[in-house]
Amino acid sequence: MPNLDYHGFVEGDDIGKGTVDVVVTEGFAGNIALKTAEGTAKQIAGYLRSAMTRTWMAKIGYLFARGAFAALREKLDPRRANGGVFLGLKGIVVKSHGGTDAEGYAAAIDLAYDMVKQDLMTKITESLSFDHRAITAAAASPDAA
Repeated sequence: MPNLDYHGFVEGDDIGKGTVDVVVTEGFAGNIALKTAEGTAKQIAGYLRSAMTRTWMAKIGYLFARGAFAALREKLDPRRANGGVFLGLKGIVVKSHGGTDAEGYAAAIDLAYDMVKQDLMTKITESLSFDHRAITAAAASPDAA
């Protein structure tokens, strides 16, 4: 079982950079981070839409770049990554965004399904247990001083 690679505290910009795979927060701070990211994505999309329709040259440029814009829109779509995972419980809990549509809700259900199918709860428990045993053994070692 691989050890967890605990990074420690992350800065707000680390979330978007992908510095870590998982960010653990309490609900209030996590909700603020998610809402800020979603709002920023919508704001930038609005700026791009405005800039791409401002002049005829911009509209022609958009025609050439529309495939790239479509890929960006798909990557930034919060519905595709909908669902906050609640850890520390004795089961799988995925909270869907209240303002999502059917596609976002389906993404949250898919996430929960994948977690069950991959037996994530057992893997987390085993990994934490392994890490705890390793830390306890290292602390008990006479060389640990």
